Amino acid sequence: MARYIALLRGINVGGNKKVPMARLRELLEGLGYTDVATLLQSGNAVFTSKEKNPAQIVKRIESAIAGEFGFEVSVVIRTRDELAAVIKANPLPGAEDAPSQFLVTFLSDVPDPKRLKEIDPAAYLPDEFRVVGREIYARFPNGMRDSKLANALGSLRLGVTPTARNWNTVTKLLELADR
Repeated sequence: MARYIALLRGINVGGNKKVPMARLRELLEGLGYTDVATLLQSGNAVFTSKEKNPAQIVKRIESAIAGEFGFEVSVVIRTRDELAAVIKANPLPGAEDAPSQFLVTFLSDVPDPKRLKEIDPAAYLPDEFRVVGREIYARFPNGMRDSKLANALGSLRLGVTPTARNWNTVTKLLELADR
């Protein structure tokens, strides 16, 4: 049995694609997943499954959401150990001291390096980002609201599914997975 974290992209934002977390938990349990828990209203679910293929889990959840709610939602999956490795691999200092200034964008696959070269990191200082495998780590010392880097990363077409979580949410998801 493996512990998984499902990150749903773009739900419950601005009144669009509403997915109540109680209903999401029921849906995941209906798919046979156990020890299901959710965090916040932004589409974070932790569960246990016998399934060894994360791609199969993604397909099942996306299909079930489309059937239940009538709209498509992209899902990015990480195992508990992968999430722990994401936290450990953070290349930017200070996340524990100022977690609201940090964002991790989880990608469905490794991004095309050519597309990432479209962003000149020096043009966005003091904001900064690093790509490590299937994650983009970003630090916004002056906040994300008016950040040009946040806008650039959000509009970048990487050819993979992205979904972002702040550092507080990332660490809380690991805590939830460890219960």
